[in-house]
Amino acid sequence: MKNSGRITQLRRQNLIYLLLSVLLVAGGYLWLRAAYAAASKWPFTQEILLVILGIVATILITALLLNKQTEVELEKEWSIKLADLKTDIYMSLINHIEHLLATGKVTPEDKLRLRFLTHKLALVAAPNVLEEYQRFIDVFNSASSDNVFSDREAGSIHEALARLTAEIRSDLVGETDGMSGYTQADIRAQIMENTRQSA
Repeated sequence: MKNSGRITQLRRQNLIYLLLSVLLVAGGYLWLRAAYAAASKWPFTQEILLVILGIVATILITALLLNKQTEVELEKEWSIKLADLKTDIYMSLINHIEHLLATGKVTPEDKLRLRFLTHKLALVAAPNVLEEYQRFIDVFNSASSDNVFSDREAGSIHEALARLTAEIRSDLVGETDGMSGYTQADIRAQIMENTRQSA
């Protein structure tokens, strides 16, 4: 991946800067001892040597810190883009299922769109979402075998979609839910209860 390669390159640069800093400190110390001894008659020369060493050390440390900051920013940017992409694909899937259940039938074009949504999910969905999506597809295919949905079949699709939605929520905001004091089981149970009550 483009970002992964850039991050690897930044890590290599960080290591090089770290090694240069260590060499500078060790070499600088040895050089300063020798320079101090040689320039003991000229204190101004000693001060210039210290200033030069300080400038070089500052440049290396600043470069190291800026590379680390760039790496963090790249990872953060990638994380945001992935979350946006996941959200778009998940919402497209839910909107498509809503359309199918609202019309009460499935056309060949609808099935084709669902197949492509399946491929898109494969790119970004977490493993738990993919597993639950497989169970959802099993229920959906069984219910849509005659290309129309009875009320009972629509209800079974809603239940399967509710379980899938719980996994999608876990993938998108699971960490936030964990901080709120609710377990994944609590949230899943609430989603299922809401689905049953809205039927």
